[in-house]
Amino acid sequence: MLVLTADTSTPAVTAGLVRLDEGAAATVAVRVTRDARAHAEVLTPQILECLQDAGAAPADLDAVVVGAGPGPFTGLRVGMATAAAFGDALGIPVHGVCSLDAIAAQARADAAAALPEEYLVVTDARRREVYWARYRGRERVEGPAVATPADVAVGAAGVAAGSPDHIATVGLSAFTPASPTPWGLVAAAEDLLAAGAEPAPLEPLYLRRPDAAEPTPRVPAAQVRA
Repeated sequence: MLVLTADTSTPAVTAGLVRLDEGAAATVAVRVTRDARAHAEVLTPQILECLQDAGAAPADLDAVVVGAGPGPFTGLRVGMATAAAFGDALGIPVHGVCSLDAIAAQARADAAAALPEEYLVVTDARRREVYWARYRGRERVEGPAVATPADVAVGAAGVAAGSPDHIATVGLSAFTPASPTPWGLVAAAEDLLAAGAEPAPLEPLYLRRPDAAEPTPRVPAAQVRA
């Protein structure tokens, strides 16, 4: 199974191809651009470059896995719309996964026995806040949530994966990776892919309302006097 992956939940715009064979996942190609303002410009070209690197055509893809956040409104919209467009055009399933779960999966693979039983994943939520989730082994036990660093429920966690600058604000040591990887995205969706499950509707994890909001309707002065 050849899986297209994409994530735009962080400043890292990530695209990749992962081959999943009898439960073993191997990254075939990857492109990452670290630019929080370049999601729309670089994601599709990166996907096409990954296909070229792998000597594959879009018709060779069997599924798509996309990071569903949490993340900023504009970034998530680009990644999920692109993933949905590929899935629709090719008639293949598109699975959305929590981007923090993808980071956690890669952290477990990178750290092996060095990762404590309980740990956090922390990414930048802007406005002096962070997105975070707490894990025990392979399970997410709290989150995803958005909070100020002082309000993060660290629990028994002693380390964190994700954005090093923001991990420091919660007083923990940092593990890799800093952002979702293609392998981590597939690992987070492995059970769904293996079972051939029907994809759930893509639901972005914004965790807060967009900055742009509809204006409050004005009440006519005559009604106010009445």
